[in-house]
Amino acid sequence: MAFATLATFFSAISFLGFGISCQTSDYMKREFIRYGYDRERPLTGYLQILGGIGLIAGYYVSPPLAMAAAAGLSLMMAYGFGVRMYIRDTLLQATPAFLYAALNGYLALHYAGLL
Repeated sequence: MAFATLATFFSAISFLGFGISCQTSDYMKREFIRYGYDRERPLTGYLQILGGIGLIAGYYVSPPLAMAAAAGLSLMMAYGFGVRMYIRDTLLQATPAFLYAALNGYLALHYAGLL
């Protein structure tokens, strides 16, 4: 299996889970309050779900859709990394956001035909 395929499904499944968790988990509700973004939590969750669906649908149907979904998720996670740094989380706590930003940045470039 090619790395891009594995990365696409890993990211898509992750964001489907993250998005559902944003909608249902008390832990995520507390985390978004801690970030200072409690009002944005539902929208963030829906965008994560749509991004995961976009990656899967784009993989099978439309590479530009996968590229757009990956680019959106990359930007979201880059912003999340910035928020984590701003609220003075440790680098270890912020690392998953950075890695997901990088992974989805790679996927966006891949689906754009640049890699």
